[in-house]
Amino acid sequence: MTLLQGITGIFMKNIFKKESVENYVKADSHLVRTLHAKDLVALGIGAVIGTGIFILPGHEAALHAGPAVTIAFLIAALVSGMVGMAYAEFSSAMPVAGSAYSFGSVIYGEFVGWLLGWALILEYFLAVSAEATGFASYFNNNILAAIGIHLPKALQAGPMEGGVINLTAGLIVLLVAVIIFHSVDLSKRIENIAVVVKVAIIILFIIVGAFYIKSSNYVPFYPKQFQSTPFGLGGISTAAATVFFAFIGFDALASNSAETVDPGKNVVKGIMGTVVVAVILYVTLSFVLTGMVHYSKLNVDDPAAYALQLIHLGGWNKIITIGALIGIFTAMVTMFFGGSRLVYALGRDGLLPKFMGKVDGKHAVPTNAIIIATVIQTFFTAVVPLTQLASLINAGTLLAFAFISFGIIPLRRRTDIVNDGFKMPLYPILPIISGLLSVYFIVMLPNLTKISVSIWLIIGMVFYFIYGLRHSRLQNQAD
Repeated sequence: MTLLQGITGIFMKNIFKKESVENYVKADSHLVRTLHAKDLVALGIGAVIGTGIFILPGHEAALHAGPAVTIAFLIAALVSGMVGMAYAEFSSAMPVAGSAYSFGSVIYGEFVGWLLGWALILEYFLAVSAEATGFASYFNNNILAAIGIHLPKALQAGPMEGGVINLTAGLIVLLVAVIIFHSVDLSKRIENIAVVVKVAIIILFIIVGAFYIKSSNYVPFYPKQFQSTPFGLGGISTAAATVFFAFIGFDALASNSAETVDPGKNVVKGIMGTVVVAVILYVTLSFVLTGMVHYSKLNVDDPAAYALQLIHLGGWNKIITIGALIGIFTAMVTMFFGGSRLVYALGRDGLLPKFMGKVDGKHAVPTNAIIIATVIQTFFTAVVPLTQLASLINAGTLLAFAFISFGIIPLRRRTDIVNDGFKMPLYPILPIISGLLSVYFIVMLPNLTKISVSIWLIIGMVFYFIYGLRHSRLQNQAD
């Protein structure tokens, strides 16, 4: 063996060195287990029923799929449901913070785990920023305008859209940060109440809107201009790939495993409960929305409220706006929660500066991680447009979906990891199918999205080899 081969062998062994579940459980012992199944369902619905349902159906119908956006949501929800079962099995086997990052570090090794964590940092931070931008659109257009307050353009958009700063969006991020700083208990109380309210308002919109459906708006159901390759399903596939952003709540639920009571049972209940509710509400709302208004008119940031304006139901418009604001706000809470826990996990393991992995003794929350998340998310929120934020989120989501799905196979082969809780059915067929579908939808993302995320991953690799590899707790512990 040559010297170069020897060095390469040691190097590859180090970057693919695998973390142990026991080390993670010990490191997370300062986090308090207070979340039950109903809390996780509320958190999951809080994440999934947000900007995705109140904004994306309009954009995707107008730009990619027409009324067939309903099919796109159904496909995305079903694939997410399969992946959700993979997340549930991992959470049952490894009830730790960090979600796909921690799972990847145990199964694939530290380098792959880091790349998943790095991709998910972008996902979470941009998700919160996108939710905040959507919140600002509904609030400025339907609340402030109704009482005669019209913010100047400079305070409604960032410099990329001809303004200076999106003031409302930035302020709402800071408000969510205050809630997250306080405690897990306050966050879950707000989620549990708000979820009931927003689901009720969505159901109300569906019932009222159903009376104003015009069958002519469904013709053609899948417009010819969107029927690109492969097999004429390009438009639906692109729309489905784009709306995966709406289903990243599964990763957020898994991120909370270390703060969940009996995660082996409760995480799967939270994930599958979220899947069922998401499928019903997303598909039904998008079907009613595109029946009320011709799809070509729906390329707006507040399509549900806009549709009610077009059919002259101004009073109902305000009710839907309130539901949208509550929905988007609770989604921000869940995404902020998951993102701050991911930063904590990376700091805990030394891959980010260790001060980010400290837990505040008074409130039992990772204070420094929350501060970092607040600063970055507020910046993105204030200056980057919603459509660019949403398009960037999905690649990280789908990358994690693919690795977690395929990861079920090596997980089952690990004799050192005992799982007496939930296991994904139809093994190994279902994990392979969900993994392949996740890869397919990555391919179907817009080229600009794939290029941007590739650049982000390259930056992550450089950071790992310059900083993470030298400071990693795993690399510095004795074999």
